[in-house]
Amino acid sequence: MPEESNLSGKRPRAVGLLGGGVIGGGWAARFILNGADVRLYGRSPRTLERVQRILTSARRAYRQLMPVWLPPEGSLTVVKSVAEAVRGVDLVQESAPECLELKRQLLADAAREAPHGTLICSSTSGFRPSLLQAEMDHPEFFLVAHPFQPVYLLPLVELCAGERTVPDALEQAAAIYRTIGMHPLIVRKEMDGFIANRLQDAISREALWMVHDDVATLQEIDDAVRYSWALRRAVMGSYRMSNGGLRMRQSIAQWAFKWPWSRLTEKPDMGPTF
Repeated sequence: MPEESNLSGKRPRAVGLLGGGVIGGGWAARFILNGADVRLYGRSPRTLERVQRILTSARRAYRQLMPVWLPPEGSLTVVKSVAEAVRGVDLVQESAPECLELKRQLLADAAREAPHGTLICSSTSGFRPSLLQAEMDHPEFFLVAHPFQPVYLLPLVELCAGERTVPDALEQAAAIYRTIGMHPLIVRKEMDGFIANRLQDAISREALWMVHDDVATLQEIDDAVRYSWALRRAVMGSYRMSNGGLRMRQSIAQWAFKWPWSRLTEKPDMGPTF
């Protein structure tokens, strides 16, 4: 039987990565450049080549954008099985393609082979954690940890627990991700797509309607976003500028639903306590 895992909020000594695509490779770069050893399992014969290419890009970006001290790089070891990837690590990160059955199988294998208590996280961009943990032997240590591309640069990671996840797992995961420079955001309720992707989906729908209605080209829409509110929101967020409370309600009343500007016309009842 696998030995107990020693969980802590310290920078992980070693992580096991399942999947070496764009997201898995981004995780590998993020962990390695922050001093963690990576044990990577990928089914493609090009896994090592792809991850080394991403790592090279990440090193170049870090040198240009991050004039701060970083620990000595961790090592990269490509292994031949899930069992080799998850033994003796502090965290397992699954980043396989968005196929429910494939992810379930990988996660079940990881839970069976990893030391009891090892945090096992999925990078899924949309599946609810309760669906993913259904076939795991120890689902209490599983959660979604959804990053954004490129993972080695963008700091957000959305953490979402399933029905069988213990509450401590979220806090333990958040502490670990902070040690590699990420901003953990705990999603309070299970919902397909979580928070950021649902917002992206709404914007994408409206953009495609404008293209469909011959209002703008995709290039024009990109320019409208890049040179206006994308810059502002990168600094201030979407709603902090209203300072919350009464000013938030005034802002919503003035702008959010007053004009029929969007194809997305269904609006929620905010209620008197908002």
